[in-house]
Amino acid sequence: MTSTDPITGPLNSDDRDTTARALQSTLVELIALHLTAKQAHWNVVGRFFRDVHLQLDELVTTARDFADSVAERSAAIGVPPDGRADTVAADAGLPKLDSGWRSDRDVVEYIVQVLETMIQRLRARIDETDKTDQVTQDLLIAIANKLEEAHWMWQAQLAGS
Repeated sequence: MTSTDPITGPLNSDDRDTTARALQSTLVELIALHLTAKQAHWNVVGRFFRDVHLQLDELVTTARDFADSVAERSAAIGVPPDGRADTVAADAGLPKLDSGWRSDRDVVEYIVQVLETMIQRLRARIDETDKTDQVTQDLLIAIANKLEEAHWMWQAQLAGS
């Protein structure tokens, strides 16, 4: 152990680097999801305001909890996680939410789009980590499972309308 690398992990350097990239990308997306869902939560209006408002809080909690797990997994493999605001803003690459009041329907459509983007990227990372670190892969699978469930529930609000 050196002063520059106080934490070592169980992976060889190539596997660690691949796994760390998957974790870092997932971390910034989860932080961005948490922030944007909270922004929508504060600004949603419309007939179904209360339902969407409460469902956004559930999504915020999910994103925050998983972000913590992802950051801790990164640390466990010996890579410092980077959840700084400027890193999240530069690297998340998720669809943007316009400022101001947003109708409940617009918010639902926006969240469906964000979740679709995240799920697609997560599934690619699940494939990437299959050979490098199955512990991380398991975490990514758990996140995908929860986000796919949320995606279904958000989409259901648009069905038949």
